[in-house]
Amino acid sequence: MNRKTILVIATLLGACIVGFRSDAQIRLGKDDFRPAKPIERYCPVQPTASEVADMERDFASEKAEHRAEFAPEVSGGTINVYFHVINNGSRVSDGNISDAMIKRQIDVLNGAYFQWGWQFVLAATDRTTNSDWYNNCYGKAEAPMKDALHQGTAQDLNIYSCNPSGGILGYSTFPSGYKSAPSRDGVVVLYASLPGGSADPYNEGDTATHEVGHWMGLYHTFQGGCSNSGDQVGDTPAEKSPAFGCPIARDTCTGKKYPGDDPIENFMDYTDDSCMFLFTQGQDSRMDAQFTTYRLGK
Repeated sequence: MNRKTILVIATLLGACIVGFRSDAQIRLGKDDFRPAKPIERYCPVQPTASEVADMERDFASEKAEHRAEFAPEVSGGTINVYFHVINNGSRVSDGNISDAMIKRQIDVLNGAYFQWGWQFVLAATDRTTNSDWYNNCYGKAEAPMKDALHQGTAQDLNIYSCNPSGGILGYSTFPSGYKSAPSRDGVVVLYASLPGGSADPYNEGDTATHEVGHWMGLYHTFQGGCSNSGDQVGDTPAEKSPAFGCPIARDTCTGKKYPGDDPIENFMDYTDDSCMFLFTQGQDSRMDAQFTTYRLGK
């Protein structure tokens, strides 16, 4: 485990079992910032203030216990990726994405996380033709699909590509749920969101970048609205609501208490793939702490 070590995220205790997850969705509707494009990301499930408080209390308790044991802390590392291709036929349009697309997706993840000490290595790829799993991977098929295919430990990333229902782009479990449901751990993405896919403007691979951010313990940048502690990261400017498209100089939390424009370039917002390109030092510190607490050695 050189340089950092492998990822983590905080979540509500037992959240994976009851179905709380972080997710993103494509929806049809008016976009105030990008009216010419009717397709936008949307996250239908957001943790409430009380849920966030529960998550953070659990994180603080687990982190304190870890430190009391004088266990090592990470600041980066190599993450093995098990990629599960769920399809409905032999064509790319059936979800049978190519090995080249998977390689490009790994390259995108490395481009986003390498600066912060993380490296993703493709450990294995498997392909499953199953129309039920393919179309219901966000819903009733999630459990049987993951139970059958999940590989590795808490330190390994399982990515499932499929065709989630309801226009979902992707979703992720959080690290603290691993202990209670290890086989459910991982990230699910729309197959067409991979680099070169058809889900324009979300086809450059950053749906996976975003969801892996949740898997690493990050909230959305707009979590909690105009609250400086909303996403539990000090160097991401407060943001009242998700941004769509690429609305330069957008500022939804104004006044001296909320300095800085909205972090529209951050991977944890909802802008187009071409608009998002960064994490912050604070987000990196949280990922390190989350991984150390919930994934290291598990």
